[in-house]
Amino acid sequence: MAKTYVAPKLTVPVADRDHVEGPAEAPVVLVEYGDYQCPYCGAAYPVIKQLQKEMGAQLRFVFRNFPITNAHPQAEWAAETAEAASAQGKFWPMHDFLYENQQFFGDNPYFVKFEEKLQLDVPRLSKEVASRAYLPRIEEDFSSGLRSGVNGTPTFFINGVRYDGEHEVGPMLAALRQAEGPVSKAHRK
Repeated sequence: MAKTYVAPKLTVPVADRDHVEGPAEAPVVLVEYGDYQCPYCGAAYPVIKQLQKEMGAQLRFVFRNFPITNAHPQAEWAAETAEAASAQGKFWPMHDFLYENQQFFGDNPYFVKFEEKLQLDVPRLSKEVASRAYLPRIEEDFSSGLRSGVNGTPTFFINGVRYDGEHEVGPMLAALRQAEGPVSKAHRK
């Protein structure tokens, strides 16, 4: 008898604590566990942007931190920077900036200039990152990923079920379109 593959499920539903783009009533919820220094996440970043453009209000995108520090030594710093920017209402601009500028990680003058452009309180952001104020939040995301079967980045879940296909617009868009049916309220929050 052949065994049937069952894709892992998202164990921690989307909640108010998550970073989300898109309407709560969107029929499709795409969750990414990502690492800001991961080149595969960097390659998936423009794919996600294109999917958001294609799907519009039909898609709700959620980002959770999954820094793989043994392979990407600045990933945790980047996640903490994004979380510190979030505390100032600027998560998504910082998220985008980090993925668009992976090659500059570690170049502090470059980041300070951007932080000022975003009109962030740079001393506050620097202090919070240095004190590791958001590490517990990042560890919560990481732990939820482990419980959901995440073992690499990027890992995506569509309406609570892990997507194991290609990280390209065509295959992902097809999977998202297929998922446009009813969504449980647990994954819409």
